[in-house]
Amino acid sequence: MPPKASSKGGKPTKPQKQAHAAAKSALRGVNSHKVRKVRKSTTFHRPKTLELSRSPKYPRKSIPHQPRLDASKILIHPLNTESAMKKIEENNTLVFIVDVKANKRQIAAALKKQYDVTTVKINTLIRPDGTKKAFARLTPDVDALDIAATKLAIV
Repeated sequence: MPPKASSKGGKPTKPQKQAHAAAKSALRGVNSHKVRKVRKSTTFHRPKTLELSRSPKYPRKSIPHQPRLDASKILIHPLNTESAMKKIEENNTLVFIVDVKANKRQIAAALKKQYDVTTVKINTLIRPDGTKKAFARLTPDVDALDIAATKLAIV
């Protein structure tokens, strides 16, 4: 058996020299202090990367749609039946026919915008003919009879 060539203390061979040089050059610059991240969770979560808002070249709708219920569409007309007049005189309450889709907050906002009155509470009911009736109780400092006479012209 021939004697084994010892690698101790000898000169590195050409492939070893090349590998040593490559390892040395790889450690220059940014790569010299790379640390491997230790993962402590068994599940992988995708990083939440930056998502820029859209900046379209043209609007997708030519005209933006109008709001479905604005103040003029919510309040259809005031009611001036005998029972409604009794409510105005005795309970400081105005009675309106309103849009069926309108809720109490929208009715209150429409009254504030159109007639500049604030309400204590609003009761609504849907009549047998399918329309919605709203009873708007006004604050004590505002007189419903005065509003009905001046702004609504129903008295």
